[in-house]
Amino acid sequence: MSEYVIWFEDPACCSVADAGGKGASLASMTQQNLPVPNGFAVPADVLAKCVDVDKLRDHARNRDHIAAVKLVEQTAIVPQEVLDAYAKLGGGLVAVRSSASAEDSEAASYAGQQETYLEVSGAEDVRKRIIDCWASFFSERAIFYRGEKGSLEDLRMAVVIQKMVDAEKAGVVFSNHPVTRRKDRMMIEAVHGLGEQVVSGEVTPDQYIVDRKGREKKSQTPHGGVLTEVELARISELAVQLETHYGKPQDIEWAIYHQDVYLLQSRPITA
Repeated sequence: MSEYVIWFEDPACCSVADAGGKGASLASMTQQNLPVPNGFAVPADVLAKCVDVDKLRDHARNRDHIAAVKLVEQTAIVPQEVLDAYAKLGGGLVAVRSSASAEDSEAASYAGQQETYLEVSGAEDVRKRIIDCWASFFSERAIFYRGEKGSLEDLRMAVVIQKMVDAEKAGVVFSNHPVTRRKDRMMIEAVHGLGEQVVSGEVTPDQYIVDRKGREKKSQTPHGGVLTEVELARISELAVQLETHYGKPQDIEWAIYHQDVYLLQSRPITA
C-alpha cells in the first residue's frame, strides 16, 4: 500500500477505514476473483493531507457547507502519484466515485450523499473530479446527514477510480426481494446502456422477479425485455455468490459488455 494509492488487488484495499465502503467492497470482490473492472482507491486520509484540516473541521462543525466546499475546491491538491496510477490503469474512460468510510453499512446507507462521475477521461478531468468528490462530502445535505448519523469531525473520504464498462445493458439486482423480503426471490432491474439511469430513477427499468437459479417468476418489461434467460441466470448466480461471500442480502450494481457480466458495486440491502 502506497501513501496515495491502493489497488483493488492489494489486501489493504479491503479496509473500509482506508478505502471507504465502495472501495473495500470492490477490492473484496476483486480478491474473490469475481468479474470487477480494474481500479484503485485514493485512501480516506489523503484529503486531510491536502487541505487546511483545522479550517475544514471548523466549517463542518459550524455546518457552513458553503465555506467547506469552497475551501476544498480552491485549495485541495491531488498528488501526482494518483494521476500516475490513472495512467497505469490505461487512461481512457473511468468512473470516479466517492467512497466514504461510513458508507454502505447496514446502520446507515450514505448512497447518494456524495458524488459519482462517469465517463471521465484524461488526467486533468480525473484530478478535477477527485476534488469534486471530496467537496461533495461537505455539501449541505451530506453535512446534515453526517451530523445526524455520524460525526462532523470525520474528514475520512476515499475516492475510487475504476475503468468504465461500455455497458450495453446494466442495472441492479437485490439478492432477496427488497419489498417482500422473500429469501427465495430476487429482484433484477435492467435497462439498455448505463445503469445510472436505474440508480438515479431517471427511467423505469425492466423488472424481473426470479428464483435463486434466475428463473423468471414475474416480470414487467416496458423496454420489451432487456435481459435474456442466460443473462438472468448469470446475474442471479453472481448475486448468490456475493450474498454468500458477505453473509447477508446484497444490493448489487452490474453491467453487461459483449455478453460478459461485470460487478460495479455491492452493499447490504438497507431499509
